[in-house]
Amino acid sequence: MDLQNEKCVMIIDENLPLGIIANTAAIMGITIGKRMPDVVGTDVVDKTGNEHLGIIAFPVPILKGNPVLIKEIREKLYEPDYSDLMVVDFSELAQGCKTYDEFIGKMHLVEEKELEYLGIAICGSRKKVNKLTGSMPLLR
Repeated sequence: MDLQNEKCVMIIDENLPLGIIANTAAIMGITIGKRMPDVVGTDVVDKTGNEHLGIIAFPVPILKGNPVLIKEIREKLYEPDYSDLMVVDFSELAQGCKTYDEFIGKMHLVEEKELEYLGIAICGSRKKVNKLTGSMPLLR
């Protein structure tokens, strides 16, 4: 990944409870790590000799969103102009499932337009990511 020309962001519904915000970010982050293992840095050693596992080598800003905005951006990401971006979405449907098999089964029964997103992560061309999210404030 060319860190000068690439970018990753997460957009999460600011109205969710703090625990659901944290869970949404964690789940999307794990998926990013699986899909982009090269962005995780090497393990590091502190002054006392203790080892710490490598973390992602660049920042991933978490932006303030709401259900309507997240849905609009998710729909844009299906357009051909954005097909080269990696998108991780996390929905209420997914959050409500106890097992992955349950998630798979339920997703087969729902149309995309029915999904309510808690958050999305977008990685790829800095220019395209900024076009979609450049004016959005950080979630604080």
